[in-house]
Amino acid sequence: MLAGRNPERAAIAALLDAARTGSGGALVVRGVAGVGKSTLLADALATALDLRVLRTSGVESESPLAFAALQRLLWPLRTRIDAVPPPQAAALRAVMGEAEGEGDRFLAFLGTLSLLADAAEQAPLLVVVDDAQWLDDASAAALLFAARRLQAERVALLFAARDGDARRFDAGDLPTVVLGGVTGADAGALLSARAGTDIDPAVRDQLVAGTGGNPLALVELAGVLTADQLAGRAPLPTPLPLTGGVERAFLDRYRHLDEPAQRFLLVAATDDTARLTVVRAAAERLESADSALDAVERSGLLRVDGDAVALYHPLVRSAVYRAATSAQRRAAHRVLADVLTGDSERRTWHLAAAADRPDEDIVAALDGVAERAADRGGHEAAAAAWARAAELTVGGEARGRRLYLAASSAWLGSHPSRASALAQAAAAEVIDPLPRAQLLALQGQIEWNTHSLNDGYDLILQAAEVAADVDAALAAQLAMLAAALAAFGARSPRVLNPTVLVPEPAPDAPPRVRAVWALLHGFGAVARSDWAAATEFFRCAFVVTDADPVDDHVLQPNLGIAAILIDDDERGLRLHEQQLTAARRAGALNMVEHALTRGVHFQIAAGAWSKAAGAAAEALPLTAGTGHPGLTALPTAQLALVAALRGDDADRHLDRVTEIRHKHPVGITDGLVADLTHWARGLRAAAQPATALHHLQQIEGPAWRRLAALDLFDAALRGDRPDLARTWLAELEQFAAGTGLPAATAVVEHGRALLAGGGDAETHFQRALAAHVGSPRLPDRARTHLAFGEHLRRARRRVDAREHLRTALALFEDLGATPWAERAAQELRASGETARRRDVTTATELTPQERQVAALVRQGLSNREVAAQLFVSSRTVDFHLRNCYSKLGVSSRAELTALPLDL
Repeated sequence: MLAGRNPERAAIAALLDAARTGSGGALVVRGVAGVGKSTLLADALATALDLRVLRTSGVESESPLAFAALQRLLWPLRTRIDAVPPPQAAALRAVMGEAEGEGDRFLAFLGTLSLLADAAEQAPLLVVVDDAQWLDDASAAALLFAARRLQAERVALLFAARDGDARRFDAGDLPTVVLGGVTGADAGALLSARAGTDIDPAVRDQLVAGTGGNPLALVELAGVLTADQLAGRAPLPTPLPLTGGVERAFLDRYRHLDEPAQRFLLVAATDDTARLTVVRAAAERLESADSALDAVERSGLLRVDGDAVALYHPLVRSAVYRAATSAQRRAAHRVLADVLTGDSERRTWHLAAAADRPDEDIVAALDGVAERAADRGGHEAAAAAWARAAELTVGGEARGRRLYLAASSAWLGSHPSRASALAQAAAAEVIDPLPRAQLLALQGQIEWNTHSLNDGYDLILQAAEVAADVDAALAAQLAMLAAALAAFGARSPRVLNPTVLVPEPAPDAPPRVRAVWALLHGFGAVARSDWAAATEFFRCAFVVTDADPVDDHVLQPNLGIAAILIDDDERGLRLHEQQLTAARRAGALNMVEHALTRGVHFQIAAGAWSKAAGAAAEALPLTAGTGHPGLTALPTAQLALVAALRGDDADRHLDRVTEIRHKHPVGITDGLVADLTHWARGLRAAAQPATALHHLQQIEGPAWRRLAALDLFDAALRGDRPDLARTWLAELEQFAAGTGLPAATAVVEHGRALLAGGGDAETHFQRALAAHVGSPRLPDRARTHLAFGEHLRRARRRVDAREHLRTALALFEDLGATPWAERAAQELRASGETARRRDVTTATELTPQERQVAALVRQGLSNREVAAQLFVSSRTVDFHLRNCYSKLGVSSRAELTALPLDL
């Protein structure tokens, strides 16, 4: 019975109404055990008769089984799997156990979204997930991925999750309602319905006070108190029968059963199939016959409906299982394993739970479970299987290998603390050099992503040194990685130069080998600020891979990093576009996120700010879905910077970055995130030079200091700190001399002009503009035209100033740099010319996601293909495409393609 809950029912009704009208969404119902979450879900189902309903629930004992809950949910839709894109369909078939998988969980996640959206085309869809705190990790991740991307789909996703349990359903970014206790008339209605009699108000209030208004506790009390006690004619017992909690009350009922019935109920609590035939067959092996089943049913702790068996409440399962001795629990697992001969994974887990000593056969079976789970992207389940296999393995290399595999899977499943603990345990067992190097590399990756860049660097150095004697290719890769970390400021007490670990390859060595060696030495040169050597080595790597492209998930990102380090914008844009295209086609979410966020650097440099904002906006939900909340800091900081560059409100993004960095480890990108926020805050404080300088001075990354150089010069000179400007100029001069890049030369000449004054300034400005011709950095070019125009106007050469001010104004308007456009317009007016706002034909009115959709459609992709690349559904693509048509005044894909847009 549901009493009250009107605000919560209204929230659910709004969710369902939105789904009916084509606006998908999700809602999480939270509360402690017994507060009425499942009852509220049942009420929602009763109001959703016009919606198609899919249901699943978490089962505590099922948590090691990858995608178990998702399999149950999607089973009714299995005949529609062919309707989703083939890569997603293949991943879903692996999830459903119908095919082998390739380990890409995110394709399965996207397939889940696509399949739900496809099913909702026929009728609005309500997806109900109860006991979400007990979902296996892979199912939870898939459903949260889908929930966060519901937009134009007719899908409502309704979760119920228990608070206060050891396992928590982490969905903090989704809309949530929290159920509290009931009081007053609502509590009285629950008590009266259960007792079949009126309840004295004073007694009602006393029971509410004693239970916190927990509906399940009230119902249980109404069943054990007498009519006189409930009517106030007899005193209530002291303490109340539920003083030990609802779980204790269930345990008392359990203990009143005879031993065969207790054994039957323990088997039912240990089982996770919910099939009576399985539970009965297993219980019979413990000499619990049908009479035991009758007794358990009469107790009200278990219900049977056909072949389905269900416990009265999830707390019955935990109370009964935990009350049993370890021997009794092992016996229950053993008999379930005996009868589950057709379900190898469940059988293996029951055998593992029944084992209390090493067993090679069970270990081999667990290895198989782990491998199959990893193949379909169930990394959490794979980690659990390998960890249990390690527990049942006699110590040594075999145990260490399984602990390493468990740690690696835990890391891939976004459980860094668990991964770190498993890797630490493996370190005590792994001695052989090659697996030792692999383990150290994993530990380094965990460390630099979650705690310390320096400690992670030290571990990678150790790994490279260990690998050098046994695996030259691995040693080269690790040495390159160590050198890249050093280039970003990582330091170690270990006196080891990673470049000495790798001999120079022969001229006819494979392209990848030569590229890795060149990158290794390029990164080493960056670490010692030898920009000429760095540029030479990096260009060698670029030439090698240009001539013979290498498809390598380690090498390709490091080529992009090299381009960042030497400000090779054109190559960086090209590399990251290639990486992004390849990652989209492969459905590789992690690589899509990496290409998006790293490509933003070059887009900001080149003035493609709308693209940068779109990339960061797309990356944000992708990082949120990885299980590492700290990763959301980078795209959020990028959004803040673009907003500050445009003169938009950056404060909400900056506040969010601060919150993320306070709550979560950001890892290797933390320094970059800090630099972006310092630059954004400096831009926001441009009118207060001292404040702006305070923020800009804190930018530490050389690449970002160079990008912000003109703001640094401007703030230093307006803040009467020419000494700082000269210091930054000296740093830029060294970089420009080493790399010979036009962009660097232009900024150096701009800085010299600002510091020179008098007649020399004009010469330096002209040199800067000449250098800008060979650079794609339009914002810097616009700033030089503006500064030159301001200089000329102050020198009373107003006619000469106007040409540069007009150019600056036009460029700033094209960029959407409102503060700078206003400054240029003001200077132009001061020169005696009226600044007329141009009609800039751009797509700036489109949202970031509309821009992405339009750009991909203009490449000739279908809605389905666009959806696969953007990790959304086809219906969402259609929604955004129609918005594009409306805003741009076109009515077809051909007309959209013909528009002169810079997307």
